Amino acid sequence: MSFSASVADERVLDVQSTDDTLSVSLRDGRVIAVPLVWYPRLLSATPAQRRNWTIAGGGYGIHWPDLDEDLSTQGLLRGAPAPKASVHSK
Repeated sequence: MSFSASVADERVLDVQSTDDTLSVSLRDGRVIAVPLVWYPRLLSATPAQRRNWTIAGGGYGIHWPDLDEDLSTQGLLRGAPAPKASVHSK
């Protein structure tokens, strides 16, 4: 019996968002959907700012220039929310 294994291609194909969800389509057909609340900069952005994204990192990242926000497909696949902002005392 023979079968062909599908090849994972975790590069970004498309990015979409709603008021509460970020969806990233990968080249291999998978779609990663995560809550926007995980990414405060994206959550507080306007729809136009969220639509202004570019593929970065050789296809494995997403950059929002208006927001200075970067996400990787590896982090999204791991389910990694943005790190909490640290408060530094002086």
